[in-house]
Amino acid sequence: MFRSLVAGALAAGLFAAAGSPDTAAQEKKPQAKKKERIAVAEPTDAAKDPDFAVQGEYVGDARGEKVGAHVIAQGQGKFAIKGYKGGLPGEGWDGKETLTGTAETKDGKTVATMKFGAETSSATIGNGTLTVPLAGGDVVLKKVERKSKTLGEKPIAGATVLFAAEGDEKNWAGGRLMTLSDGQFLTPAKVGNQGGSIKSKEKFGAFKAHVEFRLPWMPNSTGQARGNSGVYLQDRYELQVLDSFGLSGENNECGGIYTQHKPKVNMCYPPLAWQTYDIEFTPAEFDAAGKKTKNARVTIHHNGVKIHDDVEFPKECPGGQKEEPTPGPFQLQDHGDPVIYRNVWVVAVR
Repeated sequence: MFRSLVAGALAAGLFAAAGSPDTAAQEKKPQAKKKERIAVAEPTDAAKDPDFAVQGEYVGDARGEKVGAHVIAQGQGKFAIKGYKGGLPGEGWDGKETLTGTAETKDGKTVATMKFGAETSSATIGNGTLTVPLAGGDVVLKKVERKSKTLGEKPIAGATVLFAAEGDEKNWAGGRLMTLSDGQFLTPAKVGNQGGSIKSKEKFGAFKAHVEFRLPWMPNSTGQARGNSGVYLQDRYELQVLDSFGLSGENNECGGIYTQHKPKVNMCYPPLAWQTYDIEFTPAEFDAAGKKTKNARVTIHHNGVKIHDDVEFPKECPGGQKEEPTPGPFQLQDHGDPVIYRNVWVVAVR
């Protein structure tokens, strides 16, 4: 019966369309207006956007169990919400069950719809809290600003400092600074008339490296158009830099080895939070005839959490130089977004 009803409905629809050839045109919905691109690297400017105060990470307790939530800005007062049982990614989340929700700000009030198990409830977000009224009592999550345990880590003995302060941009081909209210930072983004990816003048074989980066506030953008850059190891293998806050964690998102390996967990912090990559790299090996005998390998910690454990590069990444038995530089990729870097240092491993 259900199948015949569906068939009848489809047939009726087809006949109606046949009788009114312009019906579809008349009922065509107007296309949504494209959102204006916002790309803000200056913290004081981002703070002027009321959405910036709402987005972020929240932690609380739900009926004796720790829970975390990501509130992800989607522009024009709208947000996506992901909830995590056990706590935030990298801090208790079991990686299995994710709760979801949406929120919107109207007349200065941000109201969300959240699902906790079989219960659906309207929540509110404001003054640094996400409050979910449930039958057994309110669940209150407070906004937190996490910091990587390696943030600000000083160069270890024997390190080559690629960027620490003004003047170190000379260590990079095309190196330039972006001046913001909280300092001067290395950037591959366009500054004045200068733009384009930059490469370290020094080249490296096996190494340990520390890199700190900050993603811009781009609430109206999505996917690869949101805070895109990349750290190329030996100018061959790309460790993706992207505003992937709240996303699933793929090989083309923050922490991913582009096109090859996705991170074990998405550790991307919200935009304008300083983040760290700590990298241990072993180059590919070649025989006397120039044939590769061993793949390059890498272990990476993102914001202090191991996201790649001695994974192999079967080949160079797209946009990277061809694999060869020679050292290579770091490349910081320019993808048109104002991503900044600081405290970049490398220790060669013999």
